[in-house]
Amino acid sequence: MLPEIPMWVKNPDHDRLDWLNKFIELMWPYLDKAICKTVKTIAEPIIKEQIPKYKIDAVEFDALSLGSLPPTFQGMKVYATDDKELIMEPCLKWAGNPNVHVAVKAFGMRPTVQVIDLQVFASPRITLKPLVPSFPCFCQIHVSLMDKPHVDFGLKLLGADLMSIPGLYRFVQETIKDQVANMYLWPKTLVVPILDPSKAMKRPVGMLHVKVIRAMKLKKKDLLGASDPYVKLKLTEDKLPSKKTAIKYKNLNPEWNQEFSFVVKDPESQALEVIVYDWEQVGKHDKMGMNVVPLKEITAEEPRVMTLELLKNMDPNDPQNEKSRGQIMIEIEYKPFKDDHAPADGVENVIEKAPEGTPEGGGLLVVIIHQAEDLEGKHHTNPSVRVIFRGDEKKTKMVKKNRDPRWDEEFSYTLEEPPTNERMHFEVVSTSSRLGLLHPKETLGYVDIQLADVVSNKRINEKYNLIDSRNGKLQVEMQWRTSS
Repeated sequence: MLPEIPMWVKNPDHDRLDWLNKFIELMWPYLDKAICKTVKTIAEPIIKEQIPKYKIDAVEFDALSLGSLPPTFQGMKVYATDDKELIMEPCLKWAGNPNVHVAVKAFGMRPTVQVIDLQVFASPRITLKPLVPSFPCFCQIHVSLMDKPHVDFGLKLLGADLMSIPGLYRFVQETIKDQVANMYLWPKTLVVPILDPSKAMKRPVGMLHVKVIRAMKLKKKDLLGASDPYVKLKLTEDKLPSKKTAIKYKNLNPEWNQEFSFVVKDPESQALEVIVYDWEQVGKHDKMGMNVVPLKEITAEEPRVMTLELLKNMDPNDPQNEKSRGQIMIEIEYKPFKDDHAPADGVENVIEKAPEGTPEGGGLLVVIIHQAEDLEGKHHTNPSVRVIFRGDEKKTKMVKKNRDPRWDEEFSYTLEEPPTNERMHFEVVSTSSRLGLLHPKETLGYVDIQLADVVSNKRINEKYNLIDSRNGKLQVEMQWRTSS
């Protein structure tokens, strides 16, 4: 009797999955056809490639159905970790009635093998990682078996039950168990890729260095016959504010020779926007022209000087773009981070290197605010996190009415030297969602993190107890990326 008791009864840390079993039961007629179609699509090319070795003319599926009895989940255990992953251990049982007929053509004969009375009991560990903010929200599926699976089935050849042959039944069972265990018994895993991690995670992959050299033949915008131009630079798909050059007063051929750096997350889709404005002391600044440089057209590690025609907009069919608006000259260079020490899967615990040309001892400090736990405000709990470093303040979005918020927001700092003797201030604040002056803001706790550990260890990912909070904790990940 004891083995028939569901796992969620025997083990309190396993959850019931009645809803999932009901879902599978209702969907099984459709899942059956979809799974069998996929199996045929995958198996038939493999079979055609292998059968010539055994002098077999053909292997055909006369019938392929998983039957009317769906598998059931007896329970599931879910693990919580500090890393960006979801670990599940379901208990799977399937006593099926499949209808599988496989015909083998060889030597002028066509015998048929039938699979009957299939039973599979297994306890896989399924890990979805890393978790990312792009649908379906994970990059890979890792599947391992925690114990050897139980597999039982019957085989009929020409109407006779092959499994009734003495010794064959146990031999087949043990062979299947051993073969499956050798491939997938934990810690060995089957990895199923779902998304490209570099694109899904949108982590920094390189630095873009831009030098605004000069502009030529700009058009007059002011009433007195001149213009006061300056340039704004911005990477597309980047939430950071634009970077601006100095203003050159009353000059239609200005020279700047100013340099800027940008953190690149996806060179295949991002582009550099270059917009020239005419500064106005009062009122809106007039746009003098613009252009865009797609990063995929830039060869890595090769500085390139470009002279861009200034356009009204990027619509190729707009006739106003045929009008001359002047030119701008820039020097641009893309330097990808080095990944010589990245693991084979390329998705976890990767510490990228800073680009070549980074000042000696300098690098990129990456800060990721993951989540907080057990926050408690006196009047409201709508938490966000303020990050203060070297007088610069950054802030996450606000999560309304949540004591255990998750942000997973990332900030980057390009530094000329390692912040060995410095610290970073993190403050969790709650802002009232109602209008009024009564209790508009309150602090839910703060922590100061010394950066020496980040510099020495290259990466830390820890939960910190918040000061001035009863039980609150803040999980912060930091990476220090250098060029050496």
